Amino acid sequence: MEAAAESTTTAQKAKTPARKANTPKAESSKVDAQPVRGKPKSGRVWKTNKDRFATIKRSLRGKTSSQQLAFRDEIKQIKELSQSIKDTRRRENEEKRLRREENKRRRLENERKNEVVQIIKNPAKLKRMRKKQLRMIEKRDISKLNVV
Repeated sequence: MEAAAESTTTAQKAKTPARKANTPKAESSKVDAQPVRGKPKSGRVWKTNKDRFATIKRSLRGKTSSQQLAFRDEIKQIKELSQSIKDTRRRENEEKRLRREENKRRRLENERKNEVVQIIKNPAKLKRMRKKQLRMIEKRDISKLNVV
């Protein structure tokens, strides 16, 4: 009888560590504050969630004046940094836009310079042309062209 009683107590003791072994796993999952994100719809798995500047720093309540002043200075620095980042982005975008426009204008100029021009003096030719040939024809101002 005593041997049977001892075996049940050891079995009960063996069960309790098994339960405790499961609890740290549950606690470790609670430690992760960020929820597990699935695959994004866009398929860009390397992209991360970015915090907006407004959510980065929160105001303090019930703090001493020195802490409040330090906090204000820090907030001011953060705002200046964010403003400078926005300004540089805006400037870069403006420069890119101007460069694109310049390239487009230059490309068009070069195309116009490189064109082979043939003046159609007989309008009856236009009547005889096929549709494909008519699509290829473009009107130009001859006063600007250097045509002999």
